[in-house]
Amino acid sequence: MSAPADHTLKPRTLWASGLTLAVLAAAAAALVFTAPIDDTQGVIQKILYVHVPCAFSAYLGFAITAVAGALYLWRNDEIFDRVAAAAAEVGVLFCTLMILSGPIWAKGTWGHWWAWDPRLTVTLLLWFVYLAYLLLRSFTEGSARTARFAAVYGILGLFVVPLNYFAIELFGGAAMHPENLERGSLGAGMRWPFAMAVVAGIAAFVHLLLLRVDLGARRAAAELSAREGEFAD
Repeated sequence: MSAPADHTLKPRTLWASGLTLAVLAAAAAALVFTAPIDDTQGVIQKILYVHVPCAFSAYLGFAITAVAGALYLWRNDEIFDRVAAAAAEVGVLFCTLMILSGPIWAKGTWGHWWAWDPRLTVTLLLWFVYLAYLLLRSFTEGSARTARFAAVYGILGLFVVPLNYFAIELFGGAAMHPENLERGSLGAGMRWPFAMAVVAGIAAFVHLLLLRVDLGARRAAAELSAREGEFAD
């Protein structure tokens, strides 16, 4: 009989979780107490410090999915496939938060939840692309053929990211996504809270990614142990 999988959190994981929470708390404090209130939009503009870091973290996740997928095709090592899948999962999580926070900002600023702005439309497309990636893996998990197809899909899907980032320049829509914010021209007093928010978002992404990769490795080890136990019986 195979040994049960160990799902307890290791001390280094607890330390990493605590450090990540501390970074998030520091960013939240900077957002509440340091970030200025916009003269035009009011306090609702502070959702910028959540919305944009979520976008950056989503982009990072999808980039890692593509790179890990390419490494899997090259090296045929399952660890790269697990990293690709984990990065896509965490990337979709942050992309979902980006999509949810955007309409809240839009409602408070422009009076409506959604408009078929080019950036919003391509963001929704990006979300669907990687949601399809996860659905593909969930329905056909376990085969090398699926892993190879997912790797190619993840590489091709990455092309939607620059399309999303440059959507304003390509298709317009600067009224809802001002270009000064897109290219880092922040107002007085915004740079430090914004930088902390970006660092906190990336720290949360990295922590969740490592947890998800570790969980995948434990699950794979448990399945291998179970198969070996069946053969032994």
